[in-house]
Amino acid sequence: MKQVYYATLAILGIGFAAFFFITMGPPFFENPNLIEACKAGFVNVYSSGFATDAILCWFVLATWIVYDKTKNGIKFGWIALLLGLVPGVATGFAFYLFTRSRQTS
Repeated sequence: MKQVYYATLAILGIGFAAFFFITMGPPFFENPNLIEACKAGFVNVYSSGFATDAILCWFVLATWIVYDKTKNGIKFGWIALLLGLVPGVATGFAFYLFTRSRQTS
C-alpha cells in the first residue's frame, strides 16, 4: 500500500509541476515580468478566489512544516516550501508528505 501512496504523490506532484511549466512557462519567458504574472492570478473574482486559496494553503503548509520540524524533527521542509512557491502548493505538499513519511516510518 505504501508504494501506491508514494506513486500517487509522485504522479500528482510531478504532474502538477509539468502542467505548470508547460502552460505557464512559455508566456512567462516571452514576458518575464514576475509582478504582472502574479497579478494575473487576480484578474476576476473567480481567479482571485483560487489564487487567494493557493496562497493561504502555502501559509497553512508552512505553519505545519515549522511545527512538525520542532515537534518531530522532520528535515527538508524548506524544500517543500520553495516548491510550494514554484511550481505550487500541490508539488510542495506532495514532496513534504513523501519526505515526512520516509522520516517517520
